[in-house]
Amino acid sequence: MEQWQKWTDDDSRAFITAPSKLDDKYSRGVLGVIAGSIQYPGAAVMVCEGALLTGVGMVRYLGPSKAENLMLTHRPEVVTQDGQVQAWTIGSGIDPNEIGWRRQRTMKAKVEQLIPVILDAGGLSLLPQLRAPGIITPHYRELASLLRSSGTPVTDVQIQSEPKKWARFACEAFQVTVLLKGNVSYVASKDRGIELPPASPWLATAGTGDVLAGIVGALVATHSREIANQPEFLADLAATGSLIHAKAAEVASNGGPITAMSLAHAIPIVISDLLHKAG
Repeated sequence: MEQWQKWTDDDSRAFITAPSKLDDKYSRGVLGVIAGSIQYPGAAVMVCEGALLTGVGMVRYLGPSKAENLMLTHRPEVVTQDGQVQAWTIGSGIDPNEIGWRRQRTMKAKVEQLIPVILDAGGLSLLPQLRAPGIITPHYRELASLLRSSGTPVTDVQIQSEPKKWARFACEAFQVTVLLKGNVSYVASKDRGIELPPASPWLATAGTGDVLAGIVGALVATHSREIANQPEFLADLAATGSLIHAKAAEVASNGGPITAMSLAHAIPIVISDLLHKAG
């Protein structure tokens, strides 16, 4: 039986890199984001908020004007022009059945580039076009739908009852790193399985998964050089992102309800604690 590593604060600390005095916004990594839609414009804000507060050097956002305007109102530092990036986060707040042909073409072009991609929500439909090392971030229902569309009859209840089995199955079927989200999240990669600590049930609210996609995207963009030499590094970054997300929920909640924005605003506190409380 496969042994699953229990992920800890100490494990995560090794994959959080504070900037040096020689760093600039480009050396810190640039994350490209395709998220949000006319129906769900706020998802774009949540992804970019999660990425920026995790410490990425720059975020480039591509999306519809409604989401872009909301983004710039909230985060004017986000760049809304295409350009060079070290990673892409694609799909949060996008209904795969409501994507116009221009946006579909743009998304397809990005996943065919040879740079790491995080596929979330509506971006999961692009998995067959993925050419570079990638992470997918489904919850149980999304993974069940993805597997059924590829010919494996499974329900979300089955996945929820055996998450390790199905995370491993999806990893091997799609040849990607799988971050299966839940109260306990699991990361499956080519040679490893990682189990995260239980997260706060208060995370069951709109937008928190979008924040997670931004956190993971930021970590991947910041560590793009390492990933180029060691694609298996993605599993560590996915697990680190999930742990930061869960700990930020604890800080934001303090035992009570949270919002996606309050979750995002707790990220720097968590990262600071992880960096300065070794041992």
